[in-house]
Amino acid sequence: MTEKILILDFGSQYTQLIARRLRELHVFCEIVPFNKFPKDDPSIKGVVLSGSPFSVLEEKALQIDLTEIIDHYPVLAVCYGAQYIAHKMGGKVARSEHREYGKAMLQAEAATDKLLGGLESVSQVWMSHGDTILELPETFEIIAHTEDIPVAAYKSKDGAFTHPIYCLQFHPEVYHSLCGKDILSNFIHKVVKCKADWTPAHFVEDTVASLKAKLGNDKVLMGLSGGVDSTIAATLIHKAIGDNLYCIFLDNGLLRKDEFEQVLDSYEHMGLNIKGVRAGKQFLSELEGVSDPEAKRKIIGRVFIEVFEAEAKKIEGVKWLGQGTIYPDVIESVSVHGPSVTIKSHHNVGGLPDKLDLKIIEPLRMLFKDEVRRVGTQMGVNDELVGRHPFPGPGLAIRVLGAISEDKVKLCQEADAIFINNLRKHGLYDKVWQAGAILLPVQSVGVMGDERTYEFTIALRCVNSVDGMTAEWSNLPYDFLATVSSEIINQVKGINRVVYDISTKPPATIEWE
Repeated sequence: MTEKILILDFGSQYTQLIARRLRELHVFCEIVPFNKFPKDDPSIKGVVLSGSPFSVLEEKALQIDLTEIIDHYPVLAVCYGAQYIAHKMGGKVARSEHREYGKAMLQAEAATDKLLGGLESVSQVWMSHGDTILELPETFEIIAHTEDIPVAAYKSKDGAFTHPIYCLQFHPEVYHSLCGKDILSNFIHKVVKCKADWTPAHFVEDTVASLKAKLGNDKVLMGLSGGVDSTIAATLIHKAIGDNLYCIFLDNGLLRKDEFEQVLDSYEHMGLNIKGVRAGKQFLSELEGVSDPEAKRKIIGRVFIEVFEAEAKKIEGVKWLGQGTIYPDVIESVSVHGPSVTIKSHHNVGGLPDKLDLKIIEPLRMLFKDEVRRVGTQMGVNDELVGRHPFPGPGLAIRVLGAISEDKVKLCQEADAIFINNLRKHGLYDKVWQAGAILLPVQSVGVMGDERTYEFTIALRCVNSVDGMTAEWSNLPYDFLATVSSEIINQVKGINRVVYDISTKPPATIEWE
């Protein structure tokens, strides 16, 4: 049984980072809403209470039953969690006179403490809170302070509880906390005493065994996109059930240039039981003239279901639908107050399981994107597929801004191909997270030779990220951008202007629609 650290989410923007840092230490962890504590789960070895945008002093403060946790598990409480424990167990918490936000220097008061042992005597940490702990409950003691905060970290006194409780006013999970990884490592290894054996090889072994037990001789149907998630999910299922997996790859007319042929060729060498279906004309005819982004998604989703359903009926006895859902999708759909944002219609094929009367199997639903890549490498999936940039479900429909037409899609495909090919040619493709060309719904005046032109504008988008939740624009060399711009304008008739997007996420998104 895989050991687990459970993270109770109180809505902090940093909660996912806690999970990422713990997994980097080879310990499996799971995020659940603060009010969804799973009882009687023997795999839970420790509990983390996250931060929150709320104050423990507010009437709407998020409440939990600490008796489910205290004395049952070792606990690490971060920010709101630390304040909540102090507030509920007899200490005193008050609003700070000013918001404590930014870098601070942590000074440990107990150098031999299990959590802070091995740290520098003074280390930089990151504060982000509006409440301050003024007094601790009787059964707790201070283990670190900063110049402005007397209670920067505290713990339960030895013997006060069955399991130790550690509480931090700062965020060890963010990069600005230079000692953060060591603190989390100490919690895992010295406090909880986890085995820390959760690796890609371990995940593959456990997942394939679980799939074999769950699926038996059942048939599974899966729609492949050519992307990393669906490819790795299909590979795992194939390892478990072989040719009982049936895959369909639809060409919706919105793929990148020559992508349909390239993807089918890649899959052929993997032994996957896959059928390619050309349906571009059907999708494009339905999308003709549609400009609203959500309307585009709904049309694509509906037509996909229609085409996929028709193909699925040709295969007898299918009981399961495989999907490449990954952990960020899951977290968004079970956030503290329901979905944190409206999940875009293309995350998964909504309605398809009901239409086909199939059960869902999602072997990657607990992995982040970079973990998916490592699992793919572990299984020997070729580097080109593992390193493939994310590509939106609706394809170029949301990279052709405004009204869709077949001609505009072709313009976008040609410009995109030049951009991506140059990234590969100049050794930049694997150094960035995601790149693509966006056709803007504006035309501008240009001059080509002796002629004036009035043609479209292409925006190039290239970002660096770890999991796509946040992203920085990629600082590509000026000479490279000049080469790409020149090739697009000279080779793609209909485009006379190229711009480069230097927006971060947030506040912008990676895709424009």
